Amino acid sequence: MKTKTFKTLDEQIEILIEKGLVIDDIEEAKTILLRENYFFINGYRHLFMQPDSNRFIEGTNFRELHAMFYFDRQLRNIIFKHILIFENNLKSILAYVMSKNHGFKENNYLNTNNFVRDSRKIRQINDLIRKMKRQISVNGKQHTATAHYLNNYGYIPLWVVVKVLSFGIVGELYTVLQYQDQKEIADVFAIDIYSMVEYLPILANYRNLCAHEDICYINKTQKFIEDTKYHRLLNIPKDSDGEFIFGKNDLFALVIIFKFVLSKENFNAFLDEVSYEIDYLSGRLKTITINNVLEEMGFPENYKNIERV
Repeated sequence: MKTKTFKTLDEQIEILIEKGLVIDDIEEAKTILLRENYFFINGYRHLFMQPDSNRFIEGTNFRELHAMFYFDRQLRNIIFKHILIFENNLKSILAYVMSKNHGFKENNYLNTNNFVRDSRKIRQINDLIRKMKRQISVNGKQHTATAHYLNNYGYIPLWVVVKVLSFGIVGELYTVLQYQDQKEIADVFAIDIYSMVEYLPILANYRNLCAHEDICYINKTQKFIEDTKYHRLLNIPKDSDGEFIFGKNDLFALVIIFKFVLSKENFNAFLDEVSYEIDYLSGRLKTITINNVLEEMGFPENYKNIERV
């Protein structure tokens, strides 16, 4: 079995140069590799490699490689920020609907009678309640608001509890709510229940990816979203099987989800921030074009039009 051995910064630089990468400032490159990790920087190289070769396209500069790394970091930050906005919206709306329809004390929102009456989901519901209790127990005394209610009232209302529940728990909670509660929540976002259930795990996937600084721009989710009006309005091309080639399980699928679940103001801010980073990256690329990057991301060239359609 092959093994990977430790490489010094000088050896890392030597490997990159041997593969044809141009490095104008060796000390600058070494500083970046030390701070950011050779493995992660190198993870962005595939766009700059010659076809069927382990060598970089002639003239590729280390600064281009680092520009891709920096772009992806900025992209993650933007996505993460707006997922947190949606997460807060969802938690607030869910807490309001559940409190209004069933009560807001622990014996209300942790009561199995308030969830879907489906024998196939009894185990899931009981497991979910246990996980909620555990998160409340572990996090409740650490959060100022929850600690305040515990100390002064002896219970934590649902609109406060949601603050200490993970996004994954809240997403799972939505899937086992009663139909009318699900519909009331989905109606606020002007989408149907099926779409909400479909979008939540995809958003959770990107939330985790961004939190752990994984490569984002080429991420593909296991789940594909259904065709939407935005696929048609943007005239996204189809493959030989009649399937849209962009916006299904790629990053543009996330953009479409954001179009549905974020407010108009927040979505436009998101798109403006992403567009700025794309334009900034475009000015730093020499050996490839920004369209090469957009294709890898699953972005149609007219992606900005989604703001207007």
